[in-house]
Amino acid sequence: MEFDTLIMLAAGIVAAGAVVGFLAGLFGIGGGAISVPVLFQTFLFLNIDEAVAMPMAVGTSLAVIIPTSLQSARGHYLRGALDMNVLKIWAIPLLIGVTTGSVIARYANPWVFQLVFAFVATILGIRLLAGGKNWRISDHMPGPAVQRIYGTVIGFLSSLMGVGGGAMATMAFTLHGVPIHNAVATSAGMGVLISIPGTIGYILAGWGKPGLPPDAVGYISLLGFVLLVPTSLLTARLGVRAAHALSRRALEISFGVFLLLVAVRFAYALTA
Repeated sequence: MEFDTLIMLAAGIVAAGAVVGFLAGLFGIGGGAISVPVLFQTFLFLNIDEAVAMPMAVGTSLAVIIPTSLQSARGHYLRGALDMNVLKIWAIPLLIGVTTGSVIARYANPWVFQLVFAFVATILGIRLLAGGKNWRISDHMPGPAVQRIYGTVIGFLSSLMGVGGGAMATMAFTLHGVPIHNAVATSAGMGVLISIPGTIGYILAGWGKPGLPPDAVGYISLLGFVLLVPTSLLTARLGVRAAHALSRRALEISFGVFLLLVAVRFAYALTA
């Protein structure tokens, strides 16, 4: 491949990293909803087979989420918005869900990842744009048993989407009356609990698979990781600052529009 083309690809991934980091801080997510489609298209452009490109985009996204989620969670924690008690309840269920999803990733077809992505993003986007109390189940969080179910499901879906679970966790929290700023902050902590075991799972899931590029460790692209992480770390703090500057409704609308755009992108991939 020509050197100029490689430079353009590198520049594109670096630019995407800046967006990923900002979104990690703004919405309490690891930015996977942006990095997964960007990496997927990049891998296809490099003539990597789609059967490998999609799970590798998901796995690499989870790896990138590790540092961005750590910085985002730290920023929200320092502002006193992160609920550590909730994270303790969700930790083991999240691990179970992520592990299950990683096992399935070794055998699933690419369309499975795309379908899960589009379906979940659509539901979350509509819910946030609708707003109001019609989507509220109660004014307080449920007991530990129900929270553990939430954690298992969110961990499972997140591992198939390559996201930190922030969008789904935020929806779960707001359904139970948690203020959006606190929901976003605690969701940032979920990204840490999902991304680390998820990355390990995708390394094992892709180990020895045919068609992997030379830089791959399992389903993790080292080149993609190296190029995305630096800029995403630099812009994550800006996202945290912006999140706390916005009103509750403005943050909900922004998040909803973002998720629907992601859903449209993957729905198009399914029909292409």
